[in-house]
Amino acid sequence: MSIERGTATLGGTELDLEDAIMGPTGRPYREFPEPAPLASHGPARVIAMVNQKGGVGKTTSTINLAAALAEYGRRVLLVDFDPQGALSAGLGANPHELDLTVYNVLMDRKVSIRDAIQQTGVEGVDLLPANIDLSAAEVQLVNEVAREQVLDRALKSVEDDYDVVLIDCQPSLGLLTVNALTAAHGVIIPLICEFFALRAVALLVETIEKVQDRLNPRLQVDGVLATMYDARTLHSREVISRLVEAFGDKVFETVIKRSIKFADATVAAEPITSYAGNHIGADAYRRLAKELISRGGAP
Repeated sequence: MSIERGTATLGGTELDLEDAIMGPTGRPYREFPEPAPLASHGPARVIAMVNQKGGVGKTTSTINLAAALAEYGRRVLLVDFDPQGALSAGLGANPHELDLTVYNVLMDRKVSIRDAIQQTGVEGVDLLPANIDLSAAEVQLVNEVAREQVLDRALKSVEDDYDVVLIDCQPSLGLLTVNALTAAHGVIIPLICEFFALRAVALLVETIEKVQDRLNPRLQVDGVLATMYDARTLHSREVISRLVEAFGDKVFETVIKRSIKFADATVAAEPITSYAGNHIGADAYRRLAKELISRGGAP
């Protein structure tokens, strides 16, 4: 953070920046309000966590954002939509011991999504797991009628049980990711703070726009989430600057800093909010949850 002088406009209001604290995105740092409790649950807002590049923090962000939303009383369904099953493993499920997964829900109309959903160790968070079987769905769905809308149909039957559904997509822009985008109301793009990660974003945005035009006009980009940020490096700061140039206010003010604690929490099969609840990483995901709710991206 840095101290700047001058003025800026935020939400239509001119702010005096004399002695204002600037956040890592170059905007005045602000606290987001504590979310009000919900009187009832549902219908869920569906958010796809998408980036066709691997290793950008999609799964880590999906787990920890869900746990933070649950702390604020939101009921969350996590959908593992990656055949590698990292999300499922990160919540303690053994991919090799799963009888029913999202694959069965997609490919067998006799399988109810409710039968495949599992409770997790995180109160308020449920999981629709995946394993390597899901890799076959990409090929098998090609011959299905309305093949892009299979996941959307499956989620319809449980949308009133949850406030938020987070879909952890595989690192590709294939048919599974298109299914996730067709089912979603919003997209969060996790992006590692390295220049080569920026190059793939244009193709992702093009794919999102095609889905908006042809399959899902309600779809919108909720935000771009900068991950693995290291304020000590000029490189990270320059990437954030380029992100804000390209996406403006779509870039979340919350930035996720690089920390070994995230890997430790993954090994423990826990979100960082419970594994190390006082860590700055846990605070960052709580702040992200508050920012998402204040932006209207979650109830």
